[in-house]
Amino acid sequence: MENDLFLLFIKKFRKIVMENDMLSSRITVKARILTPQEAIGQPTRKEFPLVKGEEKMIEAEFRGSYGQAFTDEPSNFEGTIEDVLNMEFNSNKSRAILVATVNAVLRHLNLIEKTRHCKNEEPEICSKKLVTYLKDNFNPKKVGIIGFQPAFVDRISKHFALRVTDLNPKNIGKKKYGVLIESGNDATEDVIQWADVVLATGSCVVNGTLDKIMKYAQKYKKTVIFYGVTIGGAAYLLDLVRWCSMAHN
Repeated sequence: MENDLFLLFIKKFRKIVMENDMLSSRITVKARILTPQEAIGQPTRKEFPLVKGEEKMIEAEFRGSYGQAFTDEPSNFEGTIEDVLNMEFNSNKSRAILVATVNAVLRHLNLIEKTRHCKNEEPEICSKKLVTYLKDNFNPKKVGIIGFQPAFVDRISKHFALRVTDLNPKNIGKKKYGVLIESGNDATEDVIQWADVVLATGSCVVNGTLDKIMKYAQKYKKTVIFYGVTIGGAAYLLDLVRWCSMAHN
């Protein structure tokens, strides 16, 4: 089944909510759309999707804790956790609300950290730390990135052979920092097979591609490191490797 991991994600979150008696109580979860300045501040690079306005960050607030999610279908929501869990998760819009909610609730329970996006120069610092992390833990010759992240692409391309896929048609077929951006729909399996280690955007849990990425990773026995705030709750619940060095609580 295509969405086995996503269904397991929902099942495990529901279990935690029920164990903490949060399902039936009238707990309000608010999700609002952040401005680029709220979400990422004023980074040096202007190619981040948040800065360009191609994606938005929604933020759920739960009992003073916050959880965020990238999405190209942002929306506001207010209701109970049960309302969220009873949604039909057949769109990026509904999945983003769920993911932001999960991140906020698990942050409240102190099960995860770093659920608010890094800002200003922190993405650059993160990319430097990531190169060190890759060298120290994997020492790869070839790195694949699923989801264009400008600071990562620029920095990693200086140290390793690099291939990058993306779903944004404005990026596909263009060279960014000397690297051709390939189609996420067509080249993801090939890139995962080619790479020694793979970095994948945490947005995959919102856009419905998480299961596909993990299927290919398992097929070719490759390590996938999911990056960003969006994947925080899913990484915890599904035991995925996560990289997010500069985010905030």
